[in-house]
Amino acid sequence: MSKYRKIQDAKEGELTSLEKVANQDSWKPIYHIHPPYGLMNDPNGVSYYNDEYHIFYQWYPFAPIHGMKHWGHVKSKDLIHWERMPVAITPTEDYESHGAYSGGSFVKNDILHLFYTGNVKYDDGSSNANQCLALMNNKYEIEKIAYNPIIRGVPAGYTRHVRDPKILEHNGCYYMLLGAQRSNETGTLLIYHSKNLFSWELYGELQTNLKDFGFMWECPDFFHLDGKDILVFSPQGLEGKGDSYQNVYNVIYAVGTLDLENLYFHIESYNELDKGFDFYAPQTLQDSNGRRIMFAWAGSSEISYPSDDFMWAHCLTIPRELTLEGNILKQRPVSELKELRTSSKSISGCVQNETCVLLDLLKERSYELEVQLQVEKANVFGISLFHHEEESFPITFHREKGTVSVERGNFQHRFGGEYGYTRCKQIQIQDSMSMQIFVDQSIVEVFLCDGDTVFTSRVFPRKDLESGISLFADEKMEFQITQYKLGRGLE
Repeated sequence: MSKYRKIQDAKEGELTSLEKVANQDSWKPIYHIHPPYGLMNDPNGVSYYNDEYHIFYQWYPFAPIHGMKHWGHVKSKDLIHWERMPVAITPTEDYESHGAYSGGSFVKNDILHLFYTGNVKYDDGSSNANQCLALMNNKYEIEKIAYNPIIRGVPAGYTRHVRDPKILEHNGCYYMLLGAQRSNETGTLLIYHSKNLFSWELYGELQTNLKDFGFMWECPDFFHLDGKDILVFSPQGLEGKGDSYQNVYNVIYAVGTLDLENLYFHIESYNELDKGFDFYAPQTLQDSNGRRIMFAWAGSSEISYPSDDFMWAHCLTIPRELTLEGNILKQRPVSELKELRTSSKSISGCVQNETCVLLDLLKERSYELEVQLQVEKANVFGISLFHHEEESFPITFHREKGTVSVERGNFQHRFGGEYGYTRCKQIQIQDSMSMQIFVDQSIVEVFLCDGDTVFTSRVFPRKDLESGISLFADEKMEFQITQYKLGRGLE
């Protein structure tokens, strides 16, 4: 059966059957945004509109594969309790015949403008990309404009890989950033401009001081934060260097100054945004309090996941508030997540040169941890999640090397081994190290160093094991840990 099926092509009872299978899986998160069934990937159109948060996302309903992409939709008033909405965009038109690909949003005249890329494939095997627009009003009614596509095809000098529109406004003019690939198969960003959001002209290619930086740049995001311009993008084809660029594809944030008149982004510094295994295509919004909040796809292309067997794949990260401190883009869990806490247990004590100490904490798989480790002489120390004699997810500090690492190769349901089972980052090891950790069935998000180091990782522990949380250290280590059971945020 073709993977280019629209949701209205479902046979009688087909979607109900898919949902029943997916809902039987205990690996499904309870407070992370995830699909009811099928495959989710990039967050799209992330926005604060009409006093609500709206997250759209790439979705193929029929299987955990990258098929005909629709836009799924959830909304929330508080960032933690989410309501599923009807499918926002279904690719029914010729200009999007093989999928409504990723894009962004922009609010004007009390209308949420949803920009996306229409994917088109032809019988001879070639393909093309169109940029398209749909409008949503405050009654959640969504309609594609009559004169789509707003940009037909790709300009000369570029391949068919031009996609993922991001809209910004500057001095009364609108600009569209597009991820692109030059004809010589190197990545870049294109800029179009408009006076009305409907009629667009090519403005040019955005120049930077990055050279030979991957074969394609995807999913651009741009925002102004704490006096600097921030450009976020997802370059494909970076070669691994030491502990950097170890995933299939990676995410970069660049701090600098955008000069739109001269089509130049002067980069002062750039870095990977997340050091975990599963993080891609982030998007941000600014809410009514002025906070810059980010969501990302907690998944990776070209890898099969254990949940595929249950007809669903992937989820999004928790919402993270971004701040810029010394050109470091810090990520912290939004404060609203505290409202999901339902019960807690605190424990403190001392580990004396021991390989493993199992802690007497709640037997949960959807929880938050606040961890404080105090060491003086310990060289190797840390905490292990999902701990059992047969499985574990250790977070390890190595003072001599100046590193922190996470390791997910200790599971029966291992996956993605061709890209390695360890992720590592150089950090300064202090005598006191603190962590905030979010676990939700099959996803772990670790926040370190007050948010300047984050690891996002999918793990799939055995369902028949009662695992716990343990500590380890090669010298004396004092600890204080509070565990919070977290409630459901999405059915």
